[in-house]
Amino acid sequence: MLIEYKNVNVYQDDREVLRGVDFHVDEGEFIYIIGKVGSGKSSFLKTTYCELDIDEEDADTALVLGRNLTTLRRREVPALRKEMGVIFQDFQLLHDRSVWENLQFVLKSTGWKDKDERAERIEKVLADVGMSDKKHNMPYELSGGEQQRIAIARAILNNPKVIIADEPTGNLDLETASNIVALLRDITQSGTAVVMTTHNLSMLSKYPGIVYRCADGKMKEITNEYSKIDLTEDEE
Repeated sequence: MLIEYKNVNVYQDDREVLRGVDFHVDEGEFIYIIGKVGSGKSSFLKTTYCELDIDEEDADTALVLGRNLTTLRRREVPALRKEMGVIFQDFQLLHDRSVWENLQFVLKSTGWKDKDERAERIEKVLADVGMSDKKHNMPYELSGGEQQRIAIARAILNNPKVIIADEPTGNLDLETASNIVALLRDITQSGTAVVMTTHNLSMLSKYPGIVYRCADGKMKEITNEYSKIDLTEDEE
């Protein structure tokens, strides 16, 4: 079990956004979290990488990669995040340096000392996302889909056990979004789990996975029933 939540309450700015969440992630799983804007999807994801805290009284169980989030100390958070990959809708690349330098920055920051090992790893992840020919480009020279591929390359640099992706296709056209979801789905074949929020509900049928829905202050698994539910309000 990579992530296990039992009866977890999620707060954003002291306001309860989700109550009684039960959620689990196993190795290699591909998980969607859907729901309309403001339903708590992003707040939930932020708890998994400790951007938002979970207090002991607000959870029966809150485990991520073997750590108890209710007692995890702030100095222990970087080590947890090193075992995770996080992908954002707005890419969050460093625009004053090239693709190669963006990836170098991450590896140096996470303890890769050997220059040759860093170079080998960067070449590998760029090949994995089909961006080897863009390594010397600046981010502003890339399309949205290309920037998101680089963001995915960055996320997998440290061979994460789980990738958390917050609306990774939100700023992309449908075809590019489909390619990005296909890439994330392929990553799960190596055993890395992927948890992503999305409004592109067409992806649920095209690239099936486990589906959770945030609505009315609750988060519920609807994998076996989402095709029978009217989810139009969850689309932007």
